[in-house]
Amino acid sequence: MTVTIKDIAKRAGVSFSTVSKALRSSPLVTEATKKRVLQIANEMSYLPNNAARSLVSRRTYSIGVVWPSVERVTHSVLITNINAKLEAHSYTTLLSINQMVAAVDTFNRFVVDVILVFDDQQTVFDRSTLTSNVPILFYGILGDTPYPTIDTNRKKAIDLAFEHLAELGHQRIAYMGKLSTDDHFQEQKVSSFVEKSREFNMPEREHMVISTDAMDLYDGYSATKLLLTGTRCPTAIISGSYDLTRGILKAAKELSIDVPNSLSIVSYDHIPQMAELDTPMTAVGVPISKVADTITQVLLDIANGKEVQFSIVLEPEIIVRKSTHIVPTVHSTL
Repeated sequence: MTVTIKDIAKRAGVSFSTVSKALRSSPLVTEATKKRVLQIANEMSYLPNNAARSLVSRRTYSIGVVWPSVERVTHSVLITNINAKLEAHSYTTLLSINQMVAAVDTFNRFVVDVILVFDDQQTVFDRSTLTSNVPILFYGILGDTPYPTIDTNRKKAIDLAFEHLAELGHQRIAYMGKLSTDDHFQEQKVSSFVEKSREFNMPEREHMVISTDAMDLYDGYSATKLLLTGTRCPTAIISGSYDLTRGILKAAKELSIDVPNSLSIVSYDHIPQMAELDTPMTAVGVPISKVADTITQVLLDIANGKEVQFSIVLEPEIIVRKSTHIVPTVHSTL
């Protein structure tokens, strides 16, 4: 037998509308009533009927997410945060790892309230041709789009990393990341690194850009092993991602290179996991909680029919931990 809101209302001794408001965590219902209604709902194994609710409100209380990768830790941390925040507003999150057009078409058939697109596509795509009856919010910008977007200032993040290392006296700095020309996000980081080295009048031979095939742990590990056993060893590395950083640390440990006394590391990706590495990591980027808060609020505003800012660019921060140190006086320790 299917349990309905009316069944819960009868057992709780409150009105149908009170139960409905309590299940949506409405501020119009007292905390004591909410707690009692939720307890009874759990005891009766109540499952919300989104289809019925959508007939009344013309909303499904569901968000479709076009997901770029199941491998990157930072993406996983971000979507976990967003999902938790949306759940607090009684929303369900649906993920698709299909290509953008196919995923958007699928979510249009499901009639979700809003589609969140993680614009991490590795191919050129004209977003102006993307059609949808459902509102779309992009996170990350790769080309023009007629839809609202939220992005982060990656260039400034690398500026902060470089400036921090320069203040510590480092002049032999490497940037490590994927340098493929079809990845606009990584290009922003590399161009910032090169511009900053020129700004600080650093000789060409004293800074280096290390290309990796991808942005994963193994890529960071293998590239670092080659770098630190070569003839031009840096005193500091700026890493393009959390996963690369894990590989850098693994390689340094195998080579008995002390971090940070012999090698300083700053990593892109401002996530809590940076503090939990073997060497707590100095990190740059927009705090993941701030990104999640902003995305969630814009999604809710769109779902509620409110006007939203068309383009939002979040500013990065640097948090200094134990992975950076004043430049070693004797470089041969590497």
